[in-house]
Amino acid sequence: MAGSGHLKLLRPAAFYMFAPLRPAGGRAAVKATFCTTAPPPSISRYPVPPKKDLPEDIAAVMEEVETKGGFLPNVFKALSHRPAEFRTFFAYYNELMNKETGGLTKADRELIVVATSMHNQCLYCVVSHSALHRIYSKKPTLADQVAVNYQNAELSPRELAMLDFALAVCRSDTITDQHFLSLEEVGFDREDAWDIGAIAAFFALSNRMAHITDMRPNVEFYTLGRVARPKGDGGSK
Repeated sequence: MAGSGHLKLLRPAAFYMFAPLRPAGGRAAVKATFCTTAPPPSISRYPVPPKKDLPEDIAAVMEEVETKGGFLPNVFKALSHRPAEFRTFFAYYNELMNKETGGLTKADRELIVVATSMHNQCLYCVVSHSALHRIYSKKPTLADQVAVNYQNAELSPRELAMLDFALAVCRSDTITDQHFLSLEEVGFDREDAWDIGAIAAFFALSNRMAHITDMRPNVEFYTLGRVARPKGDGGSK
C-alpha cells in the first residue's frame, strides 16, 4: 500500500471533476459504478483493478471523486491499471487544468482540450471535456461547434487566437514569433502561451492513451451542462 505522502500528492488532483460533474438532482440520481470485481468491458481494453487491489492512496482518491462528483470518470479506472503513471498523470493534469493563476479561465482550458482532442480524434476527451466546458462557460453549444470545426464556431477573436496556437502545437507546426504575436494582440502573454501549449501537449499524450486503451466516455458526460438545472432542486450549488 502507498503511504500518506502519495495521498497528499493526489489530494488536489482529486478535484478533477468534483462539483462540476454532479448531475441535476444530486448524487441520488446516479447509480454508483466504482471498481466492481467485473468491470464493464466498455471502460478499457486493459484490466481495471478491483478496489481491494488498488494502492490505498489511489483507492481513496477514486472514492472521493465518485462521492463528490456523483460518478467516477472512466479515465480514473483505466489509468489505475498502472498506479505510478496514474499518480504522475493526475499530478500534472492538476497543475495545468486547475491552477488559479494566468490569463486562461477554466472554460478556456477545457476548450483547448476539446479542439486538440478533435484533431487527434479522441472520443473520450472530446465528450468529457465538452461537458466540463459547458458547465464552466454556461454555453451549451459552443463545445459542440468546436468539436466539428473550431474555425466555424462562434468564437471571440481571443478564443480563436488561443485555439489557433493550440492547434499549431497539436499539429507539431514550427512555432515562430508570429504565433506569439497573434496571442499578444488579443491580450495573452508569454506565460499564457506556455499554458496553452502545455495543455495541447499534455492532451496529445492523454488522447493517445485513450486510443491505446480504447477508453470509453461515461454516459453521464453526454448530457451534462446541456439543460439548465431547475431552481430549487436538491443538487449541490
